[in-house]
Amino acid sequence: MPNVYGKGLQPAPMQHLHRNQNRLYLLGAAFLFSTGGAAIKACSLNNWQVAGFRSGVAAVVLWLLLPGARRDWTLRTWLTGAAYAATLILFVTANKLTTSANAIFLQSTAPLYLCLLGPLLLREKIRRVDLVVMGAVAAGALLLLSAAQSGVATAPEPAKGNWIGLVSGLTWALTIAGLRMLGKEKPAAAGESATAAVIAGNIIAFMVCLPFALPVEHLSAADAGAVFYLGAFQIGLAYVLLTRSLSTIPALEASTLLLVEPALNPLWTLILNGENPGMRAIAGGAVIALAALIPFARWSGPKH
Repeated sequence: MPNVYGKGLQPAPMQHLHRNQNRLYLLGAAFLFSTGGAAIKACSLNNWQVAGFRSGVAAVVLWLLLPGARRDWTLRTWLTGAAYAATLILFVTANKLTTSANAIFLQSTAPLYLCLLGPLLLREKIRRVDLVVMGAVAAGALLLLSAAQSGVATAPEPAKGNWIGLVSGLTWALTIAGLRMLGKEKPAAAGESATAAVIAGNIIAFMVCLPFALPVEHLSAADAGAVFYLGAFQIGLAYVLLTRSLSTIPALEASTLLLVEPALNPLWTLILNGENPGMRAIAGGAVIALAALIPFARWSGPKH
C-alpha cells in the first residue's frame, strides 16, 4: 500500500481519532465509577465486607473475561495493585463515614498529586493548561473541606471520612501513575498489563478485608445484588474501558477526564439514597468537575 501521508509523516488524523476513542472509553468508565457511592450507601454491609466482597467479584470477573491479563505479572504489577487496593478500601470506608459526594470529590484531588508524580515517575512535563486545572482542583477541594457538616444517618462521621477521602486521592494518583508506567513499559500489551494490576489490586483488597469481613451475620438479596453490581460493573466493566485507554492518554489527562465522575456521583446518591451533601460541598465538587472541561480547549482537534 502506498504511503498516502508522505515520507516521514505520521497518520495524524487516525492517531487523533484513536485518542478521542480512548477519551470516550474514559468517560464511560467515569459514568460507571459514579454509581459506586449510591450502591455502597444502599448496602447494609460494613465497609470491610463491601470492599472485600466487591473486590472478590471484580477479580473473578476480570480474570474470566480478560485472559490476556493473566500472564507476565511483575513486581510493578503488584506494586500498582497495592496502591489500587488501598484506594478501593479507603473509598468504601470514606463513603460509609461521610457523604458520597465528599468521598468522591476528595478522591478527585488526584491530579494535584500527579502534578508532582508525573515529572518524577513518568517523565511527563507539566503544561500551562495543567497548572490551570491544578488551581481549579485545589480551590474546589478547599471549598469542600471548609463546609461545616454534622453527622447524619448516611454520613455518621463526616470529618473522619473527609480525611480518609483525601488520602484516597493520593493512592488513586499512585494507581494512575502505576497504570501509565505499565502502559509505557509494554505499549503493545498495555491493556493487558494494566488490567493485570487491577486484578492484582482486587485480590489484595479481598485478602486484606476478608479477616475483618467475617463472619457475615446477615446477607439480604439486596445486599448481594449491590455487591455483585459493584464488582462486575462498577469495577469490572469500568476498568475494561479504563485500561484500554491508558496506552495513549497521559496520566494527568486521564485523571482529569475522570473528573466528570463527581458531576454524577451526588445525583445518584440524592435520587437513590436521599443524601444531600449541602450547597458548599456541591459548589466545591462542581469546581473540581468543571476542571475536567478545561483541557478540551486544547485537545478539541488535531493541530494544523
